[in-house]
Amino acid sequence: MSYSVTQPSVRQKWIAGILVIGYALITMLPLLWIVATGFKSSVDSIAYPPKIMFEPTVEGYVNVFTTQTRLSAELAAEPRENLPWYEQLVRNKGNTIVGASRYSERFFNSVIIGFGSTFFAIFLGTAAAYAFSRFKVPLKDDLLFFILSTRMMPPIAVAIPIFLMFRNLGLNDTHAGMILLYTAINLSLAVWLINGFIDEIPIEYEEAALIDGYTRFQAFYKVVLPQAATGIASTAIFCLIFSWNEYALAVLLTSGTAQTAPPFIPTIIGVGGQDWPAVAAGATIFLVPVMVFTILLRKHLLRGITFGAVRK
Repeated sequence: MSYSVTQPSVRQKWIAGILVIGYALITMLPLLWIVATGFKSSVDSIAYPPKIMFEPTVEGYVNVFTTQTRLSAELAAEPRENLPWYEQLVRNKGNTIVGASRYSERFFNSVIIGFGSTFFAIFLGTAAAYAFSRFKVPLKDDLLFFILSTRMMPPIAVAIPIFLMFRNLGLNDTHAGMILLYTAINLSLAVWLINGFIDEIPIEYEEAALIDGYTRFQAFYKVVLPQAATGIASTAIFCLIFSWNEYALAVLLTSGTAQTAPPFIPTIIGVGGQDWPAVAAGATIFLVPVMVFTILLRKHLLRGITFGAVRK
């Protein structure tokens, strides 16, 4: 009977498959529960024991985008035939819509701040990583360690000094202030990850481009950057996930104009108390952009994680 030390046996494949599927189900269960709660009614969302089978409704999604109040006797007596479907849904619950909620505004704040800070972190991180990789920088190792050390302390530990500094500079509750802060936090991660990818690209490629008449910038843009795209894309995913989900600093430094969705979603209050379907619906919608971004770059993420693992 032949045996390979490199190829797993059929039994090992089955065990690995079962473990991976089990792990995936366990990790996806909370996410699936949040999505399901977004389609429950207010009564079903707080039922005990929890309901797995229920009649789906979009009540939570209507509630997350609207502000409601109790239905008055005058409005209750009016005919409902010409009302939009979402208004009829709300009135069936004894409420009426008085305006739009602020969820859309908070959601777009997250888009601006999350993608804006990711862009600047990747742009500055790529430039710094290339300089560290290709040029003789004095005290290179010490500078790299100093950059990494900014990642060792949790950002919330310096939240009060940041709050006082932002207040004096007029950056509290501004998009520019949050983009600047998240860029500074993500920059150390971007420099270290992208520096590792650029180090793996042979410098002979650039030397050949310089001999052919390319400038240093042209060699970087046309030779190095395409080969480092995998690492840059995977780094962008990690930077976006942090900026997108960050909660503590957003609570402290924003309250209205630049408030993002994470601190806003838990404050969604219904007419009769905490509206859990609306909270779940808001969380589900909030997951979509970063999920789509990750799916679009998933090939780069997998290649980026294993880049340089096998040397020829």
